Amino acid sequence: MRFEWPWALPVLLVVPVSVGAYLWLRHRKRKFAVRYASLSLIREALPERSSWRRHIPAVLLLVAMLGLAFAIARPRVVVAVPRSRTSIVLTLDVSRSMCSTDVRPNRLTAAQAAARRFVDEQPEGTRVSLVAFAGSAQLIVPATTDRDKLRNAINNLTTSIGTVIGNGLLTAIDALSRVNHDIAPSTVKLTTADRKRSRFASKYVPDIVVLLTDGAATGGIDPLDAARQAADRRVRVYTIGFGTTGPSSLVCTPEQLGADAAGPQFGSGFGGFGSGGFGGFPGGPPGRFLYIDEPTLRSIAHITGGSYSRAQDSDQLVRVFHNLPQRVVTQKEEHELSVYLVALGAILATIALGLSLWWNRYP
Repeated sequence: MRFEWPWALPVLLVVPVSVGAYLWLRHRKRKFAVRYASLSLIREALPERSSWRRHIPAVLLLVAMLGLAFAIARPRVVVAVPRSRTSIVLTLDVSRSMCSTDVRPNRLTAAQAAARRFVDEQPEGTRVSLVAFAGSAQLIVPATTDRDKLRNAINNLTTSIGTVIGNGLLTAIDALSRVNHDIAPSTVKLTTADRKRSRFASKYVPDIVVLLTDGAATGGIDPLDAARQAADRRVRVYTIGFGTTGPSSLVCTPEQLGADAAGPQFGSGFGGFGSGGFGGFPGGPPGRFLYIDEPTLRSIAHITGGSYSRAQDSDQLVRVFHNLPQRVVTQKEEHELSVYLVALGAILATIALGLSLWWNRYP
């Protein structure tokens, strides 16, 4: 502990001075009492109360004065605070197959609920980005600790046609490069010398990518090429295959449908940037929308040092999110205690005054 204003510490002398004055007054009262002819008459006139209770208000007042005297010196303490050093990119598939109702009420709604819970449970300091991909990939929310902003973006996700897993992964890498300058953007071609230098650093950066999809790539960059780019940058990718293998209809709410649902043109309908469509979107053959390319997802995780998980319902998805790694470090911070001591002193002084008035009242 240290004091911002140590020159104010002599104020503490007011406490022993007050104790001395209190004892002197008690002794003076006893000497003055013997002048009366009959002490029994005085005792009968006083209300009944325990002798020890008379000292409680005084003790509380002294403690309050002690706290206020310390507060004037502005004491500061150093405490260890856990902080997360991890940046996480939630990379979510919002292809039209996420309207599948094999997960109630549909895959997208279940994934949104699990993602919101994941965001809420992150330790202080964790920066989270949101990337959505369907026929193209887009960074919806750059790295932030603003939980409300992330929840709103998750709530506004809408679906579109296509599944470009590789593009989603490259967009996630670029999102991390914005907050960690040790991670080169996907547009930068790393040399052999760059890769050799990375071996002398830690094996992986603390930042991770979480990639959730319910299908297979239908175009765009080869997902394994994107995974090799992530591995070159020491970024771990944790892949999640979401959904069951049972046939089901595709039904999304109007808010979950993208602009392309109302016409043949392709629109970037995810992330809240497309317009709503109609209440249900029954798709073609169910099997077309329920195939999860697990070999590719496993390979992405293996290449980057992450892991692959399968979730067939909302509860399993929540558990998968919960088991993702976190790099939490202990960071020392200095906090001033004055406000707490002032509050304590005010509370104790108020209690002392209240007890004194209550116990010394007369009928």
